[in-house]
Amino acid sequence: MRLRPYVHSHDFDKIKDWLTDERAHTLWCANRMKFPLEKDDFAGLIQDLFERTGDCPFVATEDNGNVVGFICCSVNCDSNEAMLKFVVVDPNQRGKGYGKQMVRLAAQYCFDIAKAELVHLNVFTANTAARRCYEKAGFTERNTTPDAFKYKDESWGRCNMTIKREDLPICR
Repeated sequence: MRLRPYVHSHDFDKIKDWLTDERAHTLWCANRMKFPLEKDDFAGLIQDLFERTGDCPFVATEDNGNVVGFICCSVNCDSNEAMLKFVVVDPNQRGKGYGKQMVRLAAQYCFDIAKAELVHLNVFTANTAARRCYEKAGFTERNTTPDAFKYKDESWGRCNMTIKREDLPICR
């Protein structure tokens, strides 16, 4: 697997249909974008995140170039912590370990290139598959905020998970 910069004109059509229902979409983006995902709305959010927090979007590809995932990374220069956001894997490719590989590669990028001291991410407690993926990648819970987000008649906690350089398995 490889990470490469996300190119909106080239990659959006590959990822736009990965979130097939409103609940999954909300688990992914916390309603920061409309459902279904729209090209201009997504481009606007990516641009806004870059301007506010320096987010860099990436796609994960198989060695043959086939796009199988999307992820954003940013670094808070004050705390020197990197944050991973908007992690998603093509539903047709799930269960193959791609999410774990992508998150590890992104964390390695944050440590090696961005020089972060710690990498963290947030996951809703209702998103048990994503949480298991992050745990398999080496992330551990730092804290959980109960009832952090309301979705229809549900209330989701928000779990913040971290990984340190020494806990990151070597990416191959």
